[in-house]
Amino acid sequence: MPMRRRLDPGDLVLATHNPGKVVELQALVAPHGLGVVSAASLGLPEPEETGDTFIANAELKALGAARGAGLPALADDSGLCVDALGGAPGIYSARWAGPDKDFDEAMARVHEMIGADGPRTAHFICALSLAWPDGHVETVEGRVDGAIVWPPRGSNGFGYDPMFLMNNRTQTFGEMSRAEKEAENHRARAFRLLLPLLPDRA
Repeated sequence: MPMRRRLDPGDLVLATHNPGKVVELQALVAPHGLGVVSAASLGLPEPEETGDTFIANAELKALGAARGAGLPALADDSGLCVDALGGAPGIYSARWAGPDKDFDEAMARVHEMIGADGPRTAHFICALSLAWPDGHVETVEGRVDGAIVWPPRGSNGFGYDPMFLMNNRTQTFGEMSRAEKEAENHRARAFRLLLPLLPDRA
């Protein structure tokens, strides 16, 4: 098995144009002394997500940003997977919100498709890819299980957070404080798997 590559201290591109993801990822990497810059602030384009898995899309975004910026890049691909919908919206979670990123409409679509009596079980998946300009990439995946609630609850977070209730919790991701959510969600679980590859905490 090839040796995994560790990230050296220095600048890191966050390969996302989603402001909510930038905030979460920045909070996760901050203790490691990395200088963080977003793909949007560098004027890097959003690549077309042509992969058929979260991992494929995360790697596509990370590699695109790393090569475009000439710096290591960290990318996220994540989404809501509803059992009653065969795992949808899944990798199309953002696209269900349309060009205007209307997640109220996306959440209503999920609710309507499940139906009043449909099973509510669901999970969030997050793939995180760390890529270098030479094409090397390291990828991990985190998951958190829970259920869909209706109507949505809370105005914290972003995306489908207000309609997702994690197992053994009484608050949706939309009701949790940012610190609570970021300690437990799918992105945090994936990030913990990346820790051995990051510089020691500053």
